[in-house]
Amino acid sequence: MIEIHSHILPDLDDGASDLDQAVHMAREAVEQGIHTVIATPHHENGRFTNDASSVELQVKAFQEELNRRNIPLHIHAGQEIRVYRDLIEDLEAQRSTTLGGSRYILLEFPSDQISKGMNEIVYELQLMKLVPIIAHPERNREIVDNPTKLLELVQLGALTQVTAHSLLGHFGKSIQSFTLDLCRSNLAHFVSSDAHNTTNRGFALSEAYDALRNELGDPYVSTFQNNANRVIHNLSIETQSPVWMKPKWFQFWKS
Repeated sequence: MIEIHSHILPDLDDGASDLDQAVHMAREAVEQGIHTVIATPHHENGRFTNDASSVELQVKAFQEELNRRNIPLHIHAGQEIRVYRDLIEDLEAQRSTTLGGSRYILLEFPSDQISKGMNEIVYELQLMKLVPIIAHPERNREIVDNPTKLLELVQLGALTQVTAHSLLGHFGKSIQSFTLDLCRSNLAHFVSSDAHNTTNRGFALSEAYDALRNELGDPYVSTFQNNANRVIHNLSIETQSPVWMKPKWFQFWKS
């Protein structure tokens, strides 16, 4: 399995606090059946800044450590980028970066709203031949309140990544149900652990795929796994037309 969103690099953000915990996370990933992880420390979120060059250096050092310990895990560099004013300029200057050097870029919104001007940002990224992946939309209040806003971004060309822990119900039953409905509506394209540690925010990709398989069937699992593979190999991703179909529970939850 391939993990496209993780906070495994030590002492860069609110993920692994030190090398020992990062190594422990790596062992946990391998035990899950994960062979490739993209390290995506927070960037420009108001608390952490991790420029592309520093992330690359940290990935190189951590990979050497894993190799020395004979831990069979491949680490690639990336960032979880909070959408910010100078994003396009910093991408051009290579201060911000994509996932593993691919065309795909992982973007994060504030928890309570969609970043302003996002439609224009999607358009500008497309002009740069880049594809935005929106991280954990199921935990964004504005999207939960009005999923058609996510639908519009996906129709413009954005992709989305839902969190393994959301599928497993760790953020509550309502978020779990909403996440499954995003999958059903072709408004989700990846599942990722967003792992931060080995306790309450560990790697849970295998369990999440099992839950997805039980709820929606093997084709969804195969599609999401194939999409992650395509990111690593910088291949284009074919998507199904998204259509938000408001479930019966949704109106009750909103009322």
